[in-house]
Amino acid sequence: MQTKQLFLTLAFALGLCYASNAQNYHSAIGLRLGYPTSISYKHFISEPAAIEGFLGFRSYANYGWLNVGATYQHHFPISGADGLSWYAGGGASVFFWNDKNDFFNGNDDFSTTSLGILGVLGLDYKFANAPVNLSVDWMPIFFINGYGNGFGGGYGALSARYTIN
Repeated sequence: MQTKQLFLTLAFALGLCYASNAQNYHSAIGLRLGYPTSISYKHFISEPAAIEGFLGFRSYANYGWLNVGATYQHHFPISGADGLSWYAGGGASVFFWNDKNDFFNGNDDFSTTSLGILGVLGLDYKFANAPVNLSVDWMPIFFINGYGNGFGGGYGALSARYTIN
């Protein structure tokens, strides 16, 4: 998926959400601005528990990847700071790798799939008078197989989302 298509898809989704009355924070859609840049959808399944799904893409001169994943997050309100909570949880992701010049293995081209187990630790803030949610988090990852096998160190992101009633 090209960057232009990604942004057109996001703009369309945000346009659909604009018609809804966004006064409570039950769900939110937006961007994870990190490594990789991703489309994010977060939905609370109970008062403290949320599921976040994401679709990300990253490309360099000679390689790139697409990842699809989801995390379960348990939110803990921070007393004295309305709208602010911290969260922790875990999940999984699938990575589709492609390299046009694999200098690691001596191959000219390769494609592979990796599975990853994620942890997540972050802060989440919902603006009181605006349908906007911001979060910052760190997702350490352990690749089970394929390219990047082993501990991946983690991916951090700043997310900006439009909240949906």
